[in-house]
Amino acid sequence: MQLIKNELQIGLEKPVRLLHVTDSHVALVDEHDDARKHELAKRLGSPDKEKYLAEQVAYAEQHCDLLVHTGDLVDFVSHANSAMARNLLQNEAIFFIAGNHDYSQYVGEAWEDDAYRMNSYMQMGYGLGVPMFFNARVVGGVNLVGIDNSYYRFADWQLWRLKKEAEKGLPIVLAFHDPLFEQALYDYHFERLPGEPCTYLVGCDEEHLLRYSEFRAVQQRPDKPTLDMIDYIKSEPLIKLILTGHLHFSFESNVAENLPQFVTGSGFDGVAREITLY
Repeated sequence: MQLIKNELQIGLEKPVRLLHVTDSHVALVDEHDDARKHELAKRLGSPDKEKYLAEQVAYAEQHCDLLVHTGDLVDFVSHANSAMARNLLQNEAIFFIAGNHDYSQYVGEAWEDDAYRMNSYMQMGYGLGVPMFFNARVVGGVNLVGIDNSYYRFADWQLWRLKKEAEKGLPIVLAFHDPLFEQALYDYHFERLPGEPCTYLVGCDEEHLLRYSEFRAVQQRPDKPTLDMIDYIKSEPLIKLILTGHLHFSFESNVAENLPQFVTGSGFDGVAREITLY
């Protein structure tokens, strides 16, 4: 396991230690899954994915107060993947919010929107027994709030729920799959991957979308609820940290003054981030 360590002062009486894991992309199938899913598993599966996930869970149970998983736990929806996820997420030491692959039937086969997401919800949402769209838990005086933004947008009701969480008056750590736009992260992404058609960030304005392919610009152009959510996140002093993934590399920057955003690399590569909050 490749462990990144961070410390952050947010005004706690006692330290809280989180292990951030993201993008495990487990690709399991069984006899209940069709031939197409078996082909996906053959192409995308690896025993290392399950090995690293087990190591990360074991490390969190021994050394941390909570494991925070910010989505793409699985690579695609299958009977075997949903059974694995359902069993894993019964562990009270794990906090989860969904990523786009957690709803994907066959990986990139369709336009991803709310209707597509709901096709998988009964199996991968309701069926897992954990909140997929908005999740919140208090641990050691920290209000951990997970919000599903896996299709690059937020909804009005999610902003309303976040404001209700802020009424608790506790420091908030946000967890979601897709990172918020930030100039240094945007630049680094194109420097690292110059051939990419986009940066997969939430909240890019029209100027920054100019470098995107038309498909990706349409997919990721922010709507008003998304921009309202980002404005609130940047202005709410109780929000102390953002944890995200999706990009399959690690990066640290600030999306606003005194508001760091930690992008953590791929769990399937054994990457995890231990954050000690004081």
